[in-house]
Amino acid sequence: MKIIGLAGAAASVVMSLALATSGASAQGFRCEPGETYVMNVMVSAHPYWVPVYQGFKQAAEAMGCETIFSGTPDYDITKQIASFEQDLVKSPAGVLLHPMQSDPFIEPINRAIESGVSVTTFAADSPKSKRTAYVTSDNLAEAKFAAEEIVKQVGDSAEYAVLENPGQSNHDLRVTALIAYMEANYPNMKLVGRQASNQDSNAAYRAVASMLQANPNLAALWIPEAGSAEGAVTAVLEAKAKVLIMHADVTPATLEHIRAGNIHMALNPNQGVQGFMGFLLTFMGAHPEMFDPFNDYKVSGYNPMQVPFVDNGFAVITKDNADSFDLNTYMVGRDPN
Repeated sequence: MKIIGLAGAAASVVMSLALATSGASAQGFRCEPGETYVMNVMVSAHPYWVPVYQGFKQAAEAMGCETIFSGTPDYDITKQIASFEQDLVKSPAGVLLHPMQSDPFIEPINRAIESGVSVTTFAADSPKSKRTAYVTSDNLAEAKFAAEEIVKQVGDSAEYAVLENPGQSNHDLRVTALIAYMEANYPNMKLVGRQASNQDSNAAYRAVASMLQANPNLAALWIPEAGSAEGAVTAVLEAKAKVLIMHADVTPATLEHIRAGNIHMALNPNQGVQGFMGFLLTFMGAHPEMFDPFNDYKVSGYNPMQVPFVDNGFAVITKDNADSFDLNTYMVGRDPN
């Protein structure tokens, strides 16, 4: 399995271990009885969250902390914000948050911070908010890897298309960065389709079917997440077209298509690392008294636990290593709650 970009996560682990052994706090990396941390997401039934929450729980359990999985089953920013605000009523010590959209979450996150709740964002960000940390895979690196792989497979003078989910920061970056990289490095690659699917497999199916009709020479598709890839691959198979499909993330359905050779490969964030590091960052944001950094936090009055970006890395999923990403196998013997 190819692992890319774990430097930031490794550095944070080293920092955490150093703090745990430094005697900076008598309590150390331990929770008070009943101290609770929440992980909040949208589309809560999506399989992507399962390994993330498992990593979140592993770190919490090692430190004697309680966890709650929360969010909304819908792809709806209003409903996710409402679920986040309901979480705050329970007075958690911290929230690991995947904000569906960046700007609508600025005020809710800031209000949480001001009330003493630590907030770390993961996978998607709200960079203009006062969140204390952000953990994700490097979306720019993912886009560059995808672009280079597409060119390697179909040549540097082919037609390609993308699907997108406007407003979600990580998905936006995966798409815009790939297009920009192609324009800068492979000017003969022609973008012939760019349509929003908003993580809806049916919308993706219709979009790709339309693209194939309009562009019979379409050679490759880049998709920023797996839900839309499910619809896209169905459209390609029905049209009996020869189109290389690459996407980010993975679902059980797209994993089966990778095994069957219908999807070329997926770039999957290291979800367990993302959840584990997400918990540590959220805990540290809730306990800044554990360390005394060399900066002006006492004068300026801000939480010294500020980590703008931790890279949890990503794995490249192919037919050869697909079995390692079987969610059912991973969950054997694990408590999903």
